[in-house]
Amino acid sequence: MGFGRAIVLGLAASCGPSGTSGTSNGDTFPLTLNSAAGRVTIPHRPARIVSLSATATEDLFAVGAGSQVVAVDKYSDYPANAPVTSLSGFQPSVEAIAGYRPDLVVVSDDTNGIAGQLGRLSIPTLVEPPAGDLDGVYAQLDQLGRATGHATQAASTVSNLRHQVRSILESVPSTNRPLSVYHELDQTYYSATTHTFIGQVYRQLGLRDIADSAPGSNPYPQLSSEYVISANPDLIVLADTVCCSQNLVTVKARPGWSSIAAVKNGAVVPVEDEIASEWGPRIAQFMQAVVSELKALHSSGA
Repeated sequence: MGFGRAIVLGLAASCGPSGTSGTSNGDTFPLTLNSAAGRVTIPHRPARIVSLSATATEDLFAVGAGSQVVAVDKYSDYPANAPVTSLSGFQPSVEAIAGYRPDLVVVSDDTNGIAGQLGRLSIPTLVEPPAGDLDGVYAQLDQLGRATGHATQAASTVSNLRHQVRSILESVPSTNRPLSVYHELDQTYYSATTHTFIGQVYRQLGLRDIADSAPGSNPYPQLSSEYVISANPDLIVLADTVCCSQNLVTVKARPGWSSIAAVKNGAVVPVEDEIASEWGPRIAQFMQAVVSELKALHSSGA
């Protein structure tokens, strides 16, 4: 979907994770949770869930609530068996959502006060905004597990993900200096600083984000070709492979880019756009892809 989707799905770390503990524990209902739009009471174990967030959809299936999901928005393309509809999380329609008779709705943003509008119809709505860091990822998985009656499976999912992340971080090769990375959101050189979720992931991996030195305070600055060439990143991560068909060959063909260290060393990592734009369990796949390239660089002595 390119930068337009990425800018919405990968908002800055200042958004933070949603609230965590509620007034009940385990799978006991009614359950009251702290959502980004306020406290939400879920009267009974949800049987008809609507998700208007691609990450929430992935999370719901990951914690074992997939069979309870009756509708997801048009961008929720993972997992493959998610019940995709024409619903929109960017322009949510109360009438369209209510038509699925949900007893729980999950969104990533309280657009047009959708949580309150659905609340007036007695439809509990959890707002799960973009995570600010990996702890936010774990917190949202935990909360969605409890909200759907799958607290135990959510705890197991979080434990497994923590283990994967820990193993990946422990495998990062040591270097004499921090390596630099350019994260590309689209072909007009929009990027992401460390004030974003994906930027925090790079920081965890010990990488220096070249977008941090861009002028202005936008967490998603638009760089220029000249800026990237001058920054000479050691690693380039392409999050525009699906939307824009970018790869090492196309990057190398850009004027002046063949002189960039990452291009000369073949350290260009193509990733699926949606994995780089979301903050669900597949973030471990993203991290592994980056670390695999770092290992290759280390082995080559580049």
